[in-house]
Amino acid sequence: MRFVFTEDQRLYRGAAREYLQKECTPDRVREAAAGGATLDRELWRGLGGVGMLGTLVPEDAGGLGLDEVSAMLLCEEAGRVAFPGPLLETTLVAPAVLAGSPFGEEWLRRIATGDAVVAVALSSDRFVAHAGGADLIVQVDLDATRAQLAGAAEVVAVESVDPGRPLYEVRSRYDLEVQSPSAGQAPLHAAALRGALGAAAMLVGLGERVIELAAAHARTREQFGVAIGSFQGVKHLLADALVAVSFARPAVERAAWSVATDQPDVHTHVAMAKARAGRAAEQAAKAALQVHGAIGYTWESDLHLWMKRIWALTAAWGTTDQHRDVVADALGL
Repeated sequence: MRFVFTEDQRLYRGAAREYLQKECTPDRVREAAAGGATLDRELWRGLGGVGMLGTLVPEDAGGLGLDEVSAMLLCEEAGRVAFPGPLLETTLVAPAVLAGSPFGEEWLRRIATGDAVVAVALSSDRFVAHAGGADLIVQVDLDATRAQLAGAAEVVAVESVDPGRPLYEVRSRYDLEVQSPSAGQAPLHAAALRGALGAAAMLVGLGERVIELAAAHARTREQFGVAIGSFQGVKHLLADALVAVSFARPAVERAAWSVATDQPDVHTHVAMAKARAGRAAEQAAKAALQVHGAIGYTWESDLHLWMKRIWALTAAWGTTDQHRDVVADALGL
């Protein structure tokens, strides 16, 4: 297989990076973490205004009508800036569940414009991220052809390792059919695959960014009268982390292509991507923290915002060990 991005995909990625770096500043990420359940609706609607929330929404519903490869690029760029909101859930996962439902078009149009925030989780997950600020909550049951949806649910906040990705227990909801019986489980499994793919892409972006933060710190922090970045130990630490993230990226790109083209081994490819991206991002976070020293733990440092998102997303949409088990089963181990 020979895979290269199209010119349109490269332009889309560049536009996403330019917009997110300009609008989603570290100060806004910090404000979101401090605010907890308060979603930055201005930032959210701005992303809808440039069309990116509608990446996977069909054109006839007001979206861009692109595929999972483009959505993966958006998630990677959102990871680089630690975007504070349910971007992968609303943009990647929700359209898969809602597309076949009788009320789906209305919600898809609202998603595309930035007027709707959708929180999505697997029914096996105990908590739902961003449910407190969501207009619609979806819990996907992979063993059934139904999903639980709530528009005005009772939710209770619980402690989260990442205050910028708040978690909630959903205590009341109502059930709605999300696709016709003939559709079977396909939309629900597509939702789960997109969730894991989006998390993997974000982890690649997060991992790359914490390495950049560590490298910038190493160029200015001095010990024994010289920058610590000149020490071989620091160079090797960051180089190894960069290699891990760089090797994870092709696995994520392959998984995105497999999801977009519905390849037979798509579950294995997505599992490989999520496992590898999670492991690489954790290695990058550990290396960056070692370079920063104790200051990396402090609120004043931006590093902790990215590290906490890595820890949260590594456990979201399937843990590293769970996805490694999927790969092991595929290999007959």
